[in-house]
Parts: sequence; structure tokens; C-alpha cells
Amino acid sequence: MSVRQDTIFQQFLVPLFENVLVDPEALKQFKHSINWEEESTRLTNPRLTYPDYYHSQNFHGIKGGYLNSEAPVSYDPITQYVLPPAEPIVRQGLIDRIRVKPRRILDLGCGTGSTTLRLKQAFPEAEVIGVDLSPYMLVVAELKAKKAGLKIQFHHANAEETGFPDASFDLVSASLLFHETPPDVAQTITQESFRLLQAGGEMIVLDGNQQTLRQTEWLTEIFEEPYIKAYAAASLNAWMTQAGFAQVQTDDWWWVHQISQGIKPIVKNTSTSTRSQTQVSYNKPEIDSSAGRPAPA
Repeated sequence: MSVRQDTIFQQFLVPLFENVLVDPEALKQFKHSINWEEESTRLTNPRLTYPDYYHSQNFHGIKGGYLNSEAPVSYDPITQYVLPPAEPIVRQGLIDRIRVKPRRILDLGCGTGSTTLRLKQAFPEAEVIGVDLSPYMLVVAELKAKKAGLKIQFHHANAEETGFPDASFDLVSASLLFHETPPDVAQTITQESFRLLQAGGEMIVLDGNQQTLRQTEWLTEIFEEPYIKAYAAASLNAWMTQAGFAQVQTDDWWWVHQISQGIKPIVKNTSTSTRSQTQVSYNKPEIDSSAGRPAPA
């Protein structure tokens, strides 16, 4: 499959990145500093089967998508410029909105670990695990965690079926994952997140603003994103509600992003001499309404 040449990135931004914003020589040196075949093989789960939607498409103008060394080499240098107003601010927005105090965190589609590292820094006592379908991206994630002195586990796994036990996490997060999956896969990931959470646990998602993407079509043409239009037409709130989450909400974040979250309900059984009934209640932690929001100009 050839790379699309009609995206805004390929037509107008590639020269800017190659000649001004990104140092090609630095990327070349980084690429050659790693034995990608050896390191990706070390992290590869031999029992994992890549889903068709993932290995049959190009992503971000890279032939073969994330299943090669080109993706992790270029991902961080480019991403720092394409998440307005700035990548650290955007990712921190997810951290600031977390409503639980997690002891065990799973970061789905963790990529090169940019959000995963922030989760560990925000909750240093928690066990943090990142999973991704690309062993190449995990190579960089592992390097970044070691450089930062953070103890994080990275696993080669499919977010649709992670293999972890039921109710084994307090927090499941995903950053910039759902727009890269077909809607049916996104729904499956949401259901898997619900299964993985303990009662009272939270799912939180940072991704493109679905309403903005629907209203501003050119935003879907910046990069080669095979599923972004289907994502824009859907609703994360609906996916989470259908999966069983309560207190579902989505907040706009710097116009082009959104942060969605929901709580897995706590089910309490109470019995009396005359009847037995089930009561459903939810964690209602205090939320700082200003957390993660832009300061007034």
C-alpha cells in the first residue's frame, strides 16, 4: 500500500519538519543507535495476532504503520508540534482530571510511553503498565522510562483483549488511541476496559475532539488517518455508557482535543427479612473543576 500524498502533512508540512523543526541527522543517529530487530523481538509477544485493521493500513504517512522502526523514531519529534497548544499541556490535562487514587494503572495503546511516564510520575506508589500493539514503539517507551528512572512495565498486547484478569486495575487510560481504531474495535476496547476495572475504578481517554472534527473536516486530512472520520462521527460517551460506565462525561480540551471519563459502578447487595434488593452506588470523589483547564488570558 502506497503512502497517501494528498494529506496536508505530506503536501505542506513535511518540508517544514524536514528542514526546520526536526533535525534529520539526529533522527538518523537515534535510529542507528538501536538494534531494532533484536529489541523488538525481545518485546514481541509470540502469541499475539495482529488485527487486520492494524497491519493492513498506513498511519501518519508511514508505510506499514507502526510495525517498523520508522514510526517510533519520528513519533515523538513530530508529535511535540502537532498537539496544540503544546504536547505536555495536552497530556497533563488527562492526568489532572483523574478522579480516583489508583494503585494499579493500565495505559492502553501507550505508544512511546509519553502519557505512561506522566501517570507514574503523578502516582509514584502505583504499579503502572503500558500495552501497545507495536513492539517497536515499546522499545522507545522502555528507553524513556529507564532514562527517567521510572519503574514501568511494558507489554506487547492488544487493547481489545489484554489478557489481564477481571477487576485487576483501578485506572485504565488511553491517549490518542481511539481515533486510530474502527468504531467496532473502539467499542470492544471500552468493554475490555470495563472488565479490567475494579468496581469504583475509572476509565479516562484523551483523544481528538469528535465534535470539532465533525465540524472542521480539514482536520481529518492533516495526517494519513484511515479511521478518523468514522471516529469523528461516533461518540465516546455512547461507547462508555453502553459498556456500563456511570458518571460518563466528556470535556473539551483546547478545542481540538477532548477528555472522556467514566466510573465503573459499585454494586452493593443488601438483604432484609422481607426482601432482597441490589443497590447501585458510585464513587463521587471531589473534582477540582479548574484542573487541567487553560488559565484565563
